[in-house]
Amino acid sequence: MNLKRLDHFVLTVRDIEATCAFYRDTLAMEVVTFGEGRVALRFGELKINLHEAGREFEPKATHPTPGSADLCFLTDAPLEQVVERLTTRGVALLSGIVPRTGARRPIRSIYLRDPDGNLIELANELQED
Repeated sequence: MNLKRLDHFVLTVRDIEATCAFYRDTLAMEVVTFGEGRVALRFGELKINLHEAGREFEPKATHPTPGSADLCFLTDAPLEQVVERLTTRGVALLSGIVPRTGARRPIRSIYLRDPDGNLIELANELQED
């Protein structure tokens, strides 16, 4: 087996409209409708399917719970610009820029929460010496 990349994942949310507004307006993701009125957030080569808590699509996780995710998104925008954008939009940051370890190389990250309390990490990959 040779897995290539993640195609999509599912977030269980309390309010699909509030989630869409946050990810669209704060993180510039595209809101898309597919199938029989299902909603997803698209960015890059990935999408996040949204399930409303209590109205999930089958099959689903054993215990789908709003606010249980911890997600890291890479951005090419300098984090200083991202911080400025978020601050002007009134988004509370949980930390300043901190060093972390990414999947491929070191990263610099900031943290915030979405409307359900999911932890959102926004990061820049660093070039290794």
